[in-house]
Amino acid sequence: MKWLAFDDHGTLRHGRIDGDEVVITGDGDLTEVVAGAVDEPERARVPLADLRIVAPLRAPGKVIAVAANYQAHVEESGANARDVRTASPRLFLKPDTSIVGPDAPVAVDPITREFDWEVELAVVIGRTAKRVTEDAALDHVFGYATSNDLSARSLDLGSERDGEAWTGFFDWLEGKWLDGSAPFGPWIVTADEVGDPQVLPLSLYVNGDLKQSGTTADMVHSVAELVSFSSRLMTLNPGDIILTGTPAGVGATTGTFLNPGDTVVAEVQGLGSLTTPIVAA
Repeated sequence: MKWLAFDDHGTLRHGRIDGDEVVITGDGDLTEVVAGAVDEPERARVPLADLRIVAPLRAPGKVIAVAANYQAHVEESGANARDVRTASPRLFLKPDTSIVGPDAPVAVDPITREFDWEVELAVVIGRTAKRVTEDAALDHVFGYATSNDLSARSLDLGSERDGEAWTGFFDWLEGKWLDGSAPFGPWIVTADEVGDPQVLPLSLYVNGDLKQSGTTADMVHSVAELVSFSSRLMTLNPGDIILTGTPAGVGATTGTFLNPGDTVVAEVQGLGSLTTPIVAA
């Protein structure tokens, strides 16, 4: 089943997709649907094509992202391939202000001259998870969506930098926090419809040119591993999102970055395409 949220002339509503229509079932985003807290009857049906779709979740409690989770991306960054026998997931957090929906314009913040793209599979938690095993991890997933971990590869802070390694690390980390830097959607596809999350092709286009093409089969750490590992560090609540890493083909590899006027289209097969217009600040 596919669930979405949409703007109905200034009122936020949600529903499920049925063919070319959306069955409207409630108000607000999908927070209560994901948590299983509501049993909503059908209110009305409207054509999907007529709706202004917004982010399925507007303010998730946590947006957890994963670095270096595809070997080809690790290698294109100039690092050695990760040893899967000893590697552990490299997690970081993005703020809820990074979340935007499909077709929402994202401004290139003046703080950066190197704004980059990263298509990713997004995992939406549906049941509270604390120290869950890998075998049980996917039972805590509500569904999946397409996402784009937009990243500032440079930070122009207007002051001299000290050049320390930690400064470089924190510049990288803070470059993940910009407003609108986690486009997410266009809807959430429930886990039962997706099946195995490790067989999903991913792609990303900039102005119609293919930049990334990969598959979740190439993840260093599977979705089950990421959910299990994350739940050892923090309680995962319904509505939390995990962005699972990106395949090769980011702009930093060739020194090609996003500029106002560009259009980015990210897609995970079966989960829908996510269009992001890039605009000036």
